[in-house]
Amino acid sequence: MTDPLLIPCPHCNGLNRIPAARVGEHPKCGRCKNEVLIAKPFDLKETDYASQIKGDLPLLVDVWADWCGPCKAFAPVFEQAASQLVGVCRLAKLDSDANQQLSAQLGIRSIPSLILYKNGQEVARQSGAFPLQQLKAWLQSHGVRA
Repeated sequence: MTDPLLIPCPHCNGLNRIPAARVGEHPKCGRCKNEVLIAKPFDLKETDYASQIKGDLPLLVDVWADWCGPCKAFAPVFEQAASQLVGVCRLAKLDSDANQQLSAQLGIRSIPSLILYKNGQEVARQSGAFPLQQLKAWLQSHGVRA
């Protein structure tokens, strides 16, 4: 028997214990009753950051801006990755303009930038946009079964 996974809710930041065997069953948050594992990237804000990087499922953050051409070109790839990685890795988007203090704290120098977190710690960082297969290969190279 495997231990339950601790997964923050993308809607309310509540930490949920979800049995590993039930991850694919659209688990609901104990606090807000919304789905915990969603098939699209969620918006990450400064106020949510500390809560969202925690948990047993990796979190991949795309730091972007509305005026950035490469960011806009990468957005559909990131959306597609989110739909394919439900229950394996959570994906979030951080608007660098709306969250300037957090972007500075994270040392963002170019966008798009991807930051991978596991158990509250940054484990990898990559700048630039790339195709879905390359994104999945990058995740696999950092221990995420993509």
